[in-house]
Amino acid sequence: MASKTGRELLKDARLRAKALEPEEVHGIVEASGGRPPVLLDVREGDEWRAGHLPGAVHLPRGYFELQVDEKLPDKDAPVIVYCAGGNRSALTAVDLEELGYTDVRHMSKGFSGWRDAGFAVEVPKQWTPEQRDRYSRHFLLPEVGEAGQQKIANAKVFVLGAGGLGAPALYYLAAAGVGTLGICDFDAVEASNLQRQIIHSTSRVGVNKAKSARMTIEELNPDVDVHTYEERLTADNVDEIVAGYDVIIDATDNFATRYLLNDAAVRFGKPYIYGSIYRFEGYASVFWPAQDGPCYRCLFREAPPAHLAPSCSEAGVLGVLPGIVGVIQANEALKIIVGYGEPLVGKQLVFDATASHFDEFRIRRDPDCPTCGVHRDEAISALGGVACN
Repeated sequence: MASKTGRELLKDARLRAKALEPEEVHGIVEASGGRPPVLLDVREGDEWRAGHLPGAVHLPRGYFELQVDEKLPDKDAPVIVYCAGGNRSALTAVDLEELGYTDVRHMSKGFSGWRDAGFAVEVPKQWTPEQRDRYSRHFLLPEVGEAGQQKIANAKVFVLGAGGLGAPALYYLAAAGVGTLGICDFDAVEASNLQRQIIHSTSRVGVNKAKSARMTIEELNPDVDVHTYEERLTADNVDEIVAGYDVIIDATDNFATRYLLNDAAVRFGKPYIYGSIYRFEGYASVFWPAQDGPCYRCLFREAPPAHLAPSCSEAGVLGVLPGIVGVIQANEALKIIVGYGEPLVGKQLVFDATASHFDEFRIRRDPDCPTCGVHRDEAISALGGVACN
């Protein structure tokens, strides 16, 4: 049998693929009741960036085989494919049918027909060539892509503490391109910090830690807007500070401040990303009652005695350990911002550096928790009538 030419393949695809006019696609989307079909854009990146159908999924023809399973996991979901004018979409519709997708159509006049009909067009953030180069590895990830990177650029993350945990968390969040980072730390850099607090340097011994961290971040990524709070977090300023951020990271080393930050996060419905270290062990979790998870007080109703929770300066700590835990906290923040994976809500991750071993434990919400419990009033009464938030 003689092989077909490209034009013959395209002609066959146009005959086989079920076609819709732009007006028909618009009608289907409008009548979908909030559950529209998958709108699959198979144009190239520069075409996508110039404008696309609202809510569309981007899968360029050149990446079709590599990404189709991730971008379109449900083979029974209705799919409407479009390109610029209808040729690439017809070929893709046939390819999808051959892969087992059961409800595939394509838009015959493509994006040009949609735009000419006056229907809504979504134009994504325009990245500079330098930004496109900087975040290129994120753009390649289907779970992140340009849309996810835009979420990162729009995000506001508050980090309490620029020490062992805060240093790596801040470093990687800044590298990822988080648009706004808030850093609160009243302490100054000491020589003993440099064994683990990688955001600081020898030349900055004696400099406030929040200020030092800002200097490093500004050198690393000029896209990041850094706000510093060179003061203690107190009951008088916590609400004003926390209210302006989307995600809260606890990189402190004392219980009083953790309770203060946790209670404020609960008040504002913010995710509170917890991290802690002790010698060779690290702990991480996400406390988020607004998403049906527990809060920090569900795990520790009261602070343990001081002799059971010594600081790093008293008990020592392996230098790489806070780096591991701080990076986990940064990852949890990015998961929440972008929406990939499953955050550690209701779970505590425990890392043993001596065995390079992770364990995971469930944390249940305490109905009698004085901060987030359903029996909050009774719990407050049991504690002497003082509300924790």
